[in-house]
Amino acid sequence: MARKEKKPLPVVSGVQIESIAAEGQSIAHLDGEVLFVPYGAPGDVCTVQIVKRKRHFSEGRILSIDTPSPQRIEPVCPHFGTCGGCKWQHIPYSLQLQAKQQQVTDALTRIGGVSVDEQLPIIGADETYRYRNKVEFTFSNQRWVTFEEMEQHPDASPQSGLGFHIPGRFDKVLDIRECHLITETTNRIRDAIRELTLPHPEQYPYFNLRAQDGMMRTMMLRCNQAGEIMLLLAFAEDNQASREQLLSALAKRFPEIKSLLWLVNTKANDTFNDLPVYCFSGTDHINEQLGDLSFKIGAKSFFQTNTRQTLKLYNVVKQFAAPQKEDIVYDLYSGTGTITNWVARECRKAIGIEYVPEAVEDAWENSRINGITNTLFFAGDMKDLLTPELFAEHGKPDVIIVDPPRAGMHPSVVETIIAAHPAKLVYVSCNPATQARDAALLVAGGYRIVRSQPVDMFPQTHHVENVLLFIPHEP
Repeated sequence: MARKEKKPLPVVSGVQIESIAAEGQSIAHLDGEVLFVPYGAPGDVCTVQIVKRKRHFSEGRILSIDTPSPQRIEPVCPHFGTCGGCKWQHIPYSLQLQAKQQQVTDALTRIGGVSVDEQLPIIGADETYRYRNKVEFTFSNQRWVTFEEMEQHPDASPQSGLGFHIPGRFDKVLDIRECHLITETTNRIRDAIRELTLPHPEQYPYFNLRAQDGMMRTMMLRCNQAGEIMLLLAFAEDNQASREQLLSALAKRFPEIKSLLWLVNTKANDTFNDLPVYCFSGTDHINEQLGDLSFKIGAKSFFQTNTRQTLKLYNVVKQFAAPQKEDIVYDLYSGTGTITNWVARECRKAIGIEYVPEAVEDAWENSRINGITNTLFFAGDMKDLLTPELFAEHGKPDVIIVDPPRAGMHPSVVETIIAAHPAKLVYVSCNPATQARDAALLVAGGYRIVRSQPVDMFPQTHHVENVLLFIPHEP
């Protein structure tokens, strides 16, 4: 039977971009229905190819911008539009902030169906580039080839690359030559690793993401405000000679690397929380200063990726929580205890709960480093640890602070919080949609939202952090 030919995707000209939507999309209308298009700016008139049709909306991609919007600006990054990390470099930062503010408002009203007594204006960033203190790169023996490269070299064989995963393609990596969200030193270290390994595929084979073989797998770089670097290289093969040759060269070339770490990962995924990490040179951590507190950051530690904005975010959390001297504060999903220690000196006792045991160890150490003696930390699954028995043993919470992962809180955790009936609940989230979902449960459980404060932690991207303050409804 002959294979049925696919119909060509429809192309529509004269499409006008009207506004910015969530997840880095822009909105237009086609035949009375919503059309989502990435990388559009309000006011653009474009020729768009329709790539997907749903019942009530369509999705498209811009083939050409026939009349650019007056608000459109030139992106600074050569990888913009392919990388997928920065979706908003083509619009001014003031417009990005407006869109993020609207994203938070829309999530609360449309997804959560809740109201807020006071919606505060978003807190923007002073630095809109070079702000990330952590980045992860992937090695691949079959890098993503751009359309321009295919046109110039249609018969080229697959090549290796070091960079970011292409959106929607787990097996393809875009070879990154410059990222404007990270420091120049971080870019130089990545390029040096490529320079030391790429010309020697027999000694340093890049990982094949489908076949799951090769030596060079992933790398993580962290830096602090003092310019000190942590580098963690993950190898998929335990080749001691090659590994030590590479690590020695990097230690010699970059004295800024104060923590040079490595691990061997032969699993089917890149996570390493369950793997041992080894220190080749320096220490197994770097330190970061927030206000007058110092924090130890290990390879497995969670720490906000924008240090300068973190200070603003944590000050909002402390202001919303406003703990009193006799209060007991619970900090859920506490990571390395940054928020726990941030509020501990304002209250009688601060208790952090976190899933990753290594992060809890760092949290205890962070209390010790800063001379804080009124903290307690527990490691385990939140829905198992957060119980009435815990409150009975360590005190009923006056204030609860939550900073869950993007998936939000487990329903049983929300129920336990409602049953504990704290006088204040401060909810920090990097995902307005799941925060709105949980907010609806909390409101149904007897709370009202007093205040909402968005904070832009991630300029040039569509991501936004939001802080909500809940108090019980008055009887």
